Parts: sequence; C-alpha cells; structure tokens
Amino acid sequence: MELLIVGTLNGQIGAASKIAIQNGGSVSVADTEEKALEILRSGKSVELVMIDVKLDVYKFISSLENERINVLVVACGVANDPALAVKAIKAGAKEYIPLPPDPELIGAVLAAATRENHALIYGDKKTEAVLKMAKQIAPSEANILLTGESGTGKEIFSRFVHDNSKRANKKFVAVNCAAIPETLLESELFGYEKGAFTGAVARRIGKFEEASDGTLLLDEISEMDIKIQAKLLRAIQEKEIDRIGGKAPIKVNTRIIATSNRNLDEAVKNGTFRQDLYYRLNVVNINIPALRDRPEDIVVLAKHFAKKYSELNEIPLKPISKEAEQKLLNYLWPGNVRELENTVHRAVLLSTGDEIDVSAIILDDENSVINKEDEVMTGAEFVGNTLANAERNLIIDTLKHTMGNRTTAANILGISIRTLRNKLKQYQEEGIDIPQGQ
Repeated sequence: MELLIVGTLNGQIGAASKIAIQNGGSVSVADTEEKALEILRSGKSVELVMIDVKLDVYKFISSLENERINVLVVACGVANDPALAVKAIKAGAKEYIPLPPDPELIGAVLAAATRENHALIYGDKKTEAVLKMAKQIAPSEANILLTGESGTGKEIFSRFVHDNSKRANKKFVAVNCAAIPETLLESELFGYEKGAFTGAVARRIGKFEEASDGTLLLDEISEMDIKIQAKLLRAIQEKEIDRIGGKAPIKVNTRIIATSNRNLDEAVKNGTFRQDLYYRLNVVNINIPALRDRPEDIVVLAKHFAKKYSELNEIPLKPISKEAEQKLLNYLWPGNVRELENTVHRAVLLSTGDEIDVSAIILDDENSVINKEDEVMTGAEFVGNTLANAERNLIIDTLKHTMGNRTTAANILGISIRTLRNKLKQYQEEGIDIPQGQ
C-alpha cells in the first residue's frame, strides 16, 4: 500500500505515517495540492491519498478527474470541524478521518483501499473452467485477449489474471479505450513532456510507463484509432515508448491484457483493426460466457449484490424469495452481470417486506424473459418496416434503456461509440428526439 499525505494534517503527519507503515504501507508527503499532483503525474504507484481538509479538496479531486488519475482520496481534519468534513465528502472524498488519527480507523481505511472491489463471485461450472484456464496462464508473460459481451466482467477477470501472475505485487493499470477521445488517448497511454503542446504544463507519465513491471489493461481495444494502434504495436514489439515531445525512447516492461466485446477477426477483415497487432495481443484468448449461458452464477451473484448494497445503504439484509430467484433465472440478461447488479441494487432499495420478493425485481426489458413453452422469437413486428426504420427504433429504444448513456448503448448494440454518434447526429438532423443523458 502506497500512501500519499497532502498538507500538514495539523502536525499529525508523523502519527498518521507511523500507523500506515505499521499496517504495511509506505508513505510520501506533499505540503500542497500541486506538489501532490506532481508526484501522481510522475507515475508513482499511489493507492490512497490522505488530504488535509483545510486544503481545496474540491479543486484537488477535480484535477485528478480532469487528468484521469485514479486514486482513492480520504479527507482528514480535527474532529470538531463537521462543516469542513461534509464539504470534503461532497467534493468527492470517500471518507473523513478525524484527527488525531485512530489506529483502528486508519487501519480499516487502508485495508479497504488495498482490498479493491473486484471480488470474483461464481457458482457455475463454465465460470470455473474459465478461471482454471486464466490461473494456468497467469504466471506466464504472454499477452492476453479477453472477449465477451459487454457487462460480463472482463475487467474483474483481468484483475484475477494479474493477481495470480508473477507481477501481482506490481501495479495494475486500466485504460478504457472507448471512454477517452481519440485526441487524448495517445497522451494517456504514452505520456508527454512539459510544453509538448498547449496545456502541457508539466511532464505526465503515461499509463504504459506507469504499468511498467506490472500489468496494463486496455479495455475495449477495438475502439482504438488505427493510427494509435501502430504506436501500440511498436511499444509491444520493442518494449519502449516515446513520450509526446520526448527526445529519446523509454524502455518499459509491461504485460498487456486487452478486452473486446466485438469480433476482432471481423474488425481485421474490414480494416479497422491491425492484423499484426491482433496477433501480438491474441497470444492467449479467453472468452467469458454471457450470464445467460452460466445460470448457476445468477443467484450466487444476486445474493452477493444484495449483501453489498444492503451494507452500502445501511439497510438490513433480506433473503431473496424463491419466486424472485426464479424471475432472475428466467431472464436473458442482455446487460449481463452489470445489469444484474443494477437490478438487485434497485430491489434492495424497493423491497418493503421481510424478504426481497418478486415485485421488487424490476427488469429493464420484460421482453427478454425466457418463454419456457416457446423460446423462438419471431420477426412479425418487423414485417412491413424498412431496415433503416428498424435500426433507428432499436438505437433510440436502447438509448432510452440506458437513460441516454451513449457508451453503454453502443456496447449493448455492438457498435462503436463513433458509429452511434454519427447515427444520432443523422437522426437529430431528421428532427427525431434523441434521449439525453450522460
């Protein structure tokens, strides 16, 4: 556990550091928010930041978000200052620790930060087989391609590989290639030198360099622009990267795990994905089955999520009724584990009786329930409709289903976010109302 303390903490830095070290952590100290950002930009492996509540917590966390630096932040301050504590939590701090520091409290926060939320819960033989294969190849240095539908848990499986590898005590760094604009992805991966472009006010270590000696997850790599693919291929082949504005290449030792919810063979054929990069990444392919194909996981996961969200919302844990379990088992889960988690979270909040009954299980798409008597879907509803209209209706309905979240909608539809944006722009120009959201 790497801990970064920001500010003076009212003279309690020594005590907090001692407690952190006793709990197996190592400590860095920065007296200002800017110096803390410089440490984080340098690529130093920091898992938890403790910041003095008297500093500008909101500005600090906003800077982290703007620069896409992922780290857990907790605020610290004197116990009799509740107004600042509330302000820090609203600014985005995950916890507030009163000073002087309590050893048990700091120990618990450090343990929670170390125990990241990526538990692998399963009960199905198919999942067990996938994990067995993942564990077998984890100690190797081979790059891995994880495939499967959106929401199946590819990032959790990738963490499982890292945790069972020889690099387990090194850093695991994740980059969502679909969520970062093309213009920023290159600098995100490879970093840049101060003054390399407008806005580059300080050197920034890229994710490739940050994950050196550890593991780099390239999530939804099929969304990566073809030009950046060429630079990624060189980084993998030569084990070196070039920071934007840099004068010399930098050696890296990074293991790659890539994920895709799309058929990369097809992407290679249509020219949107480099064949040579595909071969470099696809040394080992692990396909994660859809949730509907591993039904023994459904109830096990539902019980796990019920416990998780009962604790999170400080609600007494209730059992899931047999009727509710059956309703979960009869559903096709187009959104997979992610959709199941949302469904159970909602059920925990809506349940009014002594158990989570069937009325609390509200499914996003009631048409995706398995009909035991007739599992064959007909296309009668599409007869007489043009292909363009059917496509438009499907896209708009999916966007409504995701409450306007375009990235999620694109994943469900199996198209790129760029394709979705182009379609929506066309519909808007045609006067069609587009669901707004994230």
